[in-house]
Amino acid sequence: MKIAFSPCPNDTFVFHAWVHGLIPGAPELDVTYADIDITNTLATRPDGPDILKISSAALPWVRSDYTLLPCGGAMGRGCGPLLLAANLAEEMDLTGKRVAVPSDRSTAYLLFRFWAAKYVPDGVEIEVIPFDKIMPAVRDGQFDAGLVIHEARFTYPSYGLHKLVDLGEWWEADTGLPIPLGSIIARRTLDVEKVARWIRASVEYAWAHPKVSREYVMHHAQEMDPEVARQHIQLYVNDFTANLGDEGHNAIHYLLDRAAREGIVPEVSPEILR
Repeated sequence: MKIAFSPCPNDTFVFHAWVHGLIPGAPELDVTYADIDITNTLATRPDGPDILKISSAALPWVRSDYTLLPCGGAMGRGCGPLLLAANLAEEMDLTGKRVAVPSDRSTAYLLFRFWAAKYVPDGVEIEVIPFDKIMPAVRDGQFDAGLVIHEARFTYPSYGLHKLVDLGEWWEADTGLPIPLGSIIARRTLDVEKVARWIRASVEYAWAHPKVSREYVMHHAQEMDPEVARQHIQLYVNDFTANLGDEGHNAIHYLLDRAAREGIVPEVSPEILR
């Protein structure tokens, strides 16, 4: 069975047990480790993997071939994307400025568009680059600001960057909902209930045996500090990872319904997300 997810600590932590054959009855996985912009694209291809981690914002483009699974994804509170700049100013006029983003179909970019519609109505110049290249590019003056995700929440001060806005805080204050970052999807031709059980079992194994996955997690995290990796997992792997529940599904639907009403994504019915 083919699967694609990022090499970030939360994903490798979640899927470690299944990847390493520790889930009884689960088939062997052929893993592709890829940046979120790549997985968002892979999910639109006829030969895309059986299972993928994609941005929740990308769900409208894959609904005909894939279904949303109720576990394994990234959702929570206090874990949203940050808009960063090298400028010390607390408030920066971004009108016409160059902003680097990790994917034009990412939840981060969608939240940025919601926010910018109110605070930067005259628009900005956007460029998509890999998420791990954004902070160095902003630091080096290639962009005026950068929209960052993942472990950047913990490491951006080391690049001499400053937070302009926490879009997660803004979203929570505006909606009262958790932040629907990443979702796990599976091809509709699969037995999706079984797939969900295997993923949930992998999550539960990871929680029960947190040290077992450490070498695998750190191998794919490459040069990340172990403490940053630990904080990353603690923040992004939570109750919603085990089960989206009504609150999680409602948050995803609200995100996509609001985006559809603003003409950003195709319309999605609530039923298609179940």
